[in-house]
Amino acid sequence: MIVFRCSHCQSAMPVQSAWCCPKCGGPLFVEGTKPLRRADIETNHASLWRYQSALVHTGPITLSLGEGWTPLVRGRWGNYNIFWKCEFVSISGSFKDRGVSVMINHLLAHGVKKVAEDSSGNGGAAVSTYAAAAGLPCRIYVPAHTSPGKITQIAATGAEVIRVSGSRQDVADAAVADKFGYAYASHNWDPAFLDGIKTVGYEIWEQLCFEAPDVIIAPTGGGSNLMGCFHAFSDLRNNGEVQRLPRLYGAQSESCAPMAKAFAANAPRYVEIEIRPTIAEGIAVSRPVRSEALLHAARESGGGVYTVSEDEIVAAHDKVARRGFYVEPTTASAVALLDKLLVEQRIVPGESVAVLLTGSGLKAGEPIIRMRETARADR
Repeated sequence: MIVFRCSHCQSAMPVQSAWCCPKCGGPLFVEGTKPLRRADIETNHASLWRYQSALVHTGPITLSLGEGWTPLVRGRWGNYNIFWKCEFVSISGSFKDRGVSVMINHLLAHGVKKVAEDSSGNGGAAVSTYAAAAGLPCRIYVPAHTSPGKITQIAATGAEVIRVSGSRQDVADAAVADKFGYAYASHNWDPAFLDGIKTVGYEIWEQLCFEAPDVIIAPTGGGSNLMGCFHAFSDLRNNGEVQRLPRLYGAQSESCAPMAKAFAANAPRYVEIEIRPTIAEGIAVSRPVRSEALLHAARESGGGVYTVSEDEIVAAHDKVARRGFYVEPTTASAVALLDKLLVEQRIVPGESVAVLLTGSGLKAGEPIIRMRETARADR
């Protein structure tokens, strides 16, 4: 039986449109989905819905824009073979389409008529895109300093963009407090969103001829990619489809690293930090909702969460662009961490490494121009 279970008080409830635990306010996760076997893959779907048997949304697919089933491109990085998981080719330009697709189908099945979300960019773009396709009225609350390109993308879908001054938490509070009948469709909180993200792990497994890579690296703010991969490969291991978990590594900017500091200190949850400006705005999350689960995933897999500098992100962005991958600066943090792990010999020759390229550079033109101009001036 599929249920929502609270990560904090362990209360269980029937699957519904709840985004947090009604008893303690803790984050919910999906429990009881069917373990995936390769025989269960619906190969007629060239999308994440090929794995529907293992998802929380088991009913009719009301809405799909072809999300998921993104390319896994093999390439060379120095003397290493690397697999680039190209999530940036998704319909709204980021990996968040995976989770939002499952979340919106789930909300539609439970009678939701309009949605609100708080986001610094990609999450809002994904929610507004799928809301538009479903014909749902949509409000996206954004920080006042959000990149103009991302705000333009959200507004173009017909969503109402509400700029909020103050901290990132102030933006979230404003969305939660919406009193006009908008369901809170949060990519940070909604358990159906996280359930959808695990399909990236299933895809990597299938695209590697049903093998687990040795390492997966992803930009990490809220941590949904690492947690999604952890859930997917734990499921596959428990089901006998793989023998081991990949080591999961999360990249954070030195300017906003609550999870890296927690990992280094062996703390059970995120560490309070002073936030500084970062070019990796998509992972500038100072208080990750699911920090305990994220740290568990990193530690249990034998990986970790580490920082990279702003200069390292800039250099990595240039290097990966020159190999044909035009990504946003946030995504380049994972490439910078790849370099760091290679130098520190945490990855050894012969290991298979999948790097998640999470967001398109096409939506971050102005920040990239500023970043490149600054880099030239510093030379």
